[in-house]
Amino acid sequence: MTLENVTLDFYQEEYRPKLKDYHLSEDQSRYTSMPLEAVEVCQKDNTRYPVVVLYNGDPAGFFVLHGWEGVKAYSQNRQAILMRGFSVNSSFQGKGIAKKSLSILDSFVTKHFPDKNEIILAVNHQNTLAQQVYIKSGYIDRGVRVMGRKGELLILHKAL
Repeated sequence: MTLENVTLDFYQEEYRPKLKDYHLSEDQSRYTSMPLEAVEVCQKDNTRYPVVVLYNGDPAGFFVLHGWEGVKAYSQNRQAILMRGFSVNSSFQGKGIAKKSLSILDSFVTKHFPDKNEIILAVNHQNTLAQQVYIKSGYIDRGVRVMGRKGELLILHKAL
């Protein structure tokens, strides 16, 4: 299997049918929203950008990039962008898609948001699997903690 077939694209309506059939384990769905719910929020907030992770052209994952309105709860860096709601559809998990999509995220952000110099994210302290994936992908834990709706969040940073 090759992971060269993992790409990122801003959400388009053509992805909706496949995103309707998006599944997460009960444990995973505790920490993130479903893609189409997030798309609805994005449509009402022009500082949020829904992004689809494609594997061989099929929607396999999803996240939102959120500008200053999202960042300011976690960082003073106005040139940071927040990644939120990252997930990979259950049927695509275990293929390295999360890791590959995080590795190409830097160039995606640099291309589409050239004024940004950092990606930040908040991950629940109980979500240790996700923390490991982010840290292996170059995100750094600087010790910043924030209380979220579902408990303590670790704020991770990656310079661009």
